[in-house]
Amino acid sequence: TGEGVDESRAGEPVMVGAKFGSYAEYMVVPEANAVPLIDGFSFEEAASFLVNYMTAWVALFRMARAGRGEKVLVTAAAGGVGTAAVQLAARAGCEVYGLAGSGEKLELIESLGAVSAFNYRDPDCFKNLVAAAGGIDVVIEMVGGNTFRRCMDSLNPFGRVVVTGFASLDLNKWNPFSWLRTWRDIPRADVGQLAEKSVSVMSSHLGYLLDREPDMMAQLYGELKEFVTAHGVRPVVNRIFGLGDAGRAHEYIESRKSSGKVLLKIG
Repeated sequence: TGEGVDESRAGEPVMVGAKFGSYAEYMVVPEANAVPLIDGFSFEEAASFLVNYMTAWVALFRMARAGRGEKVLVTAAAGGVGTAAVQLAARAGCEVYGLAGSGEKLELIESLGAVSAFNYRDPDCFKNLVAAAGGIDVVIEMVGGNTFRRCMDSLNPFGRVVVTGFASLDLNKWNPFSWLRTWRDIPRADVGQLAEKSVSVMSSHLGYLLDREPDMMAQLYGELKEFVTAHGVRPVVNRIFGLGDAGRAHEYIESRKSSGKVLLKIG
């Protein structure tokens, strides 16, 4: 509701893209940020979909311009954005590889369409990756630190890295040593070193993008909806907690046992 809003949409089930404020029974967002559910999706699937899949879509196809037959590596591939990126890249005809930290997660990644998945805890992880793939064309990077550096080393000429998160960062404002670790682990690249191999590093944050360019929501969602409908893509819903158990939900995520999307159910 409000001035200039299409009142005929009142009562319509929607998905919402917002940076903050979703741990609530009610929230206020611009009309452009509220998009219709995809036919056949449950409310749980809808809650798992918009931000994760649009983030992956922008990184893969608007920024990296991933194409059929290219080799795509997804770090943190069992997470919300990671599972989305694996599914989208595989359905687009890319040769997909993923990284995760347990055998169960590796099986999940391969079930979603990855050719192979590798355990980042294995000291030979990247050695095995390069042996299998022979070099990577596109990396969707969500970890930072040494993982980012090893991803850079694995790139083919003209390779592209898109940074969409920093899961390895552990900033504690009361601990000065954590400031140093954070500074060390934030992904960064030297332009001269990029030039030596003719590779590129990009970064994307969906919330900031849509704040600056709100009209892009409809266009991006239209592209994404058409693709996932045509290819039968469904979100991976892992666990659902009540809103009053938000603390337990965060503990579960921080335990690194989660995969796909963890939800809070309101009401």
